[in-house]
Order: sequence, then structure tokens, then C-alpha cells
Amino acid sequence: MNITGYNQYKENSINTAQPEELTLMLYNGLVKFIMKSQYAISKKDMQAAHENIIKSQNIVQEFIATLDKNYEVSTGLFLLYDYMNSRLVEANVQKSTAILDEVLGFAKELRDTWEQAMKMAKHPPKKEVAVI
Repeated sequence: MNITGYNQYKENSINTAQPEELTLMLYNGLVKFIMKSQYAISKKDMQAAHENIIKSQNIVQEFIATLDKNYEVSTGLFLLYDYMNSRLVEANVQKSTAILDEVLGFAKELRDTWEQAMKMAKHPPKKEVAVI
């Protein structure tokens, strides 16, 4: 595989993505890094686990930093992201796959919800017109 070409492709994908696509990429990255952390712990590679948990925390902190506080849902998301971040810190200290499982569940649910919202925004349901 041509790594340079792949890296250029990835960079171009990020630079040309719409904001909603970037959010989905971040959610996918969060899921990926949590799973990599779990794998590293299972292989007793604590350095790799640490590095991937830090990457996960960085993504969650980016979500916190970019929340638009003008929306009511932001308060709930902030609380969830803050909780996830604190659990990631705890998972890193304890090298706990159980805690990572918990955070992974939240990350997958958020990702799947975001993906569904993107689909609905692109193809809103047709409104039926009542005939009188």
C-alpha cells in the first residue's frame, strides 16, 4: 500500500468534508481509538493503550469545546461528554477494558444517532397532505 498516497487521500477527505461529515469522522475516530485501547490492554501493551485513550480524550474534548451553547440539547451533550472524558481518564489510570466498554457504548450510540440525523437531513420524510 502506498502510505503517502493514502495520507494525502485522508487529508483531502478532511479538508473537503462538510461540518456534519467531520463530526461523523470524529465519532468514528473515537470508536476506533477506544477499540484500539481495549485491544492494546488485552495484549498488555500499556503504552499503546495510553496513547489511544489520550486520542479518545482529545476527540471528546474537541466535542466539548465546539458545542454550540445556543441549543438546549447542548447542556445534555456537555454532561455526557464530560462524563465520558472523566471515565476515559479513569480507564487510562486503571487500564480498564470494562470502563472502555461503557464509553464505547456511548460513542457508538452518539455516532449512530448522528449518522441517522445526517440521513434524515439529506432525505427528509415526505409530508402527507390531507385531502378534504
